[in-house]
Amino acid sequence: MGYYLRKLAFYLTALWAAVTLNFVIPRMLPGNPVDILMAKLQQRGGSVDPAARTAYETLLGTGGRESFAEEYFAYLGNLLRGELGVSVSAFPAKVSDVIGDALPWTVVLVGLATLLSFLLGVGLGAVVGWKRGTWLDALVPATTVLSAVPYFWLALILVALLSSGLGWFPLNGGYDVVLDPGWSPEFIGSAIYHGTLPALTIVISSIGGWLLGMRNMMVSAMSEDYVLTARAKGLTDSRTMIRYAARNAVLPSVAGFATSLGFVVSGSIVTEQVFSYPGIGSKLLQAVQNNDYALMQGIFLVITIAVLGANLVVDLLYGLIDARTRDRSTVS
Repeated sequence: MGYYLRKLAFYLTALWAAVTLNFVIPRMLPGNPVDILMAKLQQRGGSVDPAARTAYETLLGTGGRESFAEEYFAYLGNLLRGELGVSVSAFPAKVSDVIGDALPWTVVLVGLATLLSFLLGVGLGAVVGWKRGTWLDALVPATTVLSAVPYFWLALILVALLSSGLGWFPLNGGYDVVLDPGWSPEFIGSAIYHGTLPALTIVISSIGGWLLGMRNMMVSAMSEDYVLTARAKGLTDSRTMIRYAARNAVLPSVAGFATSLGFVVSGSIVTEQVFSYPGIGSKLLQAVQNNDYALMQGIFLVITIAVLGANLVVDLLYGLIDARTRDRSTVS
């Protein structure tokens, strides 16, 4: 029990530190969200007086007469009540509504692409590691080169070849704009069709890392005594590979996969910009461009919770799977 309590205490402390940085860093950026909002109102022909400015400063929770410490504790209080504030870039929409509209697009696209690249990379890596020294080793440099290609360049190449050249996929967007968003078969089919090329970009660019890591761990596992014992018992190669070598070699990859799942909610800003995809990454870029403190803080908070949550789950599962982890923690 002490092991789990220490882990929970550590991650609660990390969450507090991340929330504090989440409050401080956006306020270090040049500019003021109230000034941006006032400029937008003036462009629309609205009048701006000192009373209105004070009201907007209170609404946005920044730039007013409150001290930095008072703003910080007001920010913590709002978080505890689940109030993320109002977005400047999408005024007067609430931050929670903006994130709620964009997050499912990113989770589905990047989440499924990450899962697919993990399964393909680990599966191919296990086979390549088991059959090292054969022609399958050529997959390692090939996929590594694709992983080293700049993300935006790979996305542009795929757009030029598969969209502009062959016309197999649409150039941009998350769905056909003539359709109303919903759960209709037409809309779901359109969303899958528009998301195929962005997902393909993510899979191609990330599969090499999983393959290389799993291949190296398989080579190391094949020299372990339990693999040699399984072979000496006369077990088939497929059973020895899957039940003994791959089962142990995949553990570091599982930890890395859980961490990568935490970053799924941050989306892929480059991919979403190239394909004009309506995900959380494009909202984050929009928030930075408009000094939208509330939206930046809301997105960073979601990312932070996802990453810390994924790491916490991995730590707790490792404590259940491998008792040596708890024993080392107890001794230390």
